[in-house]
Amino acid sequence: MNLYLIRHGESTGNLAGKIQGWENFPLSDLGRRQADLLANYLKEIQLDYIYSSDLVRASDTAKTIAKKKSQSVNEWDKVREVHLGPLQGLSRSEIYERFPETIENSILTSGVVGTETIEELTARCQYVIEQLQRAHKNDHVAIVSHGGFISILLMYLLTGEQWHMLHRPFQIGNTSISHIEWPKNRTKPLIHYINRTGHLDVLTEESANMGLL
Repeated sequence: MNLYLIRHGESTGNLAGKIQGWENFPLSDLGRRQADLLANYLKEIQLDYIYSSDLVRASDTAKTIAKKKSQSVNEWDKVREVHLGPLQGLSRSEIYERFPETIENSILTSGVVGTETIEELTARCQYVIEQLQRAHKNDHVAIVSHGGFISILLMYLLTGEQWHMLHRPFQIGNTSISHIEWPKNRTKPLIHYINRTGHLDVLTEESANMGLL
């Protein structure tokens, strides 16, 4: 199986500096442009199935990809962002002020009451990988998800149930692509690349030409 983990385009929540979790924020104007560039990049890459979080910022990104490839999107709530309960909709500074325990601990695994627990996240990662390996052993699959969940899923792939005990070093940018492969007759994955965003280089060039950089 070849698996492409893709983060959604910039959302209005990203633009406003809010921690989103399960709250629904649409794509910003830039996010829609990013999704178009992503879709153009993926046009010639084999994708047999496209899955997406059911949150609109991810599903709209996935639909842009699917339209370019004349395919459909399968929405899957198991690849939603981490549920952050009372932290959702707040800025980082607001979270740090109201929940000081998040200063020393990652917002994603803070243990604040009402947020998704480490045990729940571990079970979710295990379920997603098991289902993919069962249904798509020989396929090329894209999943459009979220930065937090993608980074945790990558840690789970590398370290298993100990993922939360180690530093999580991954930077997962908007519309970035991370490519993981399970070669035939092998149970352990190979990571080809993480956080590839070369398809967005044109945005930097456009900004430079407009004198914005």
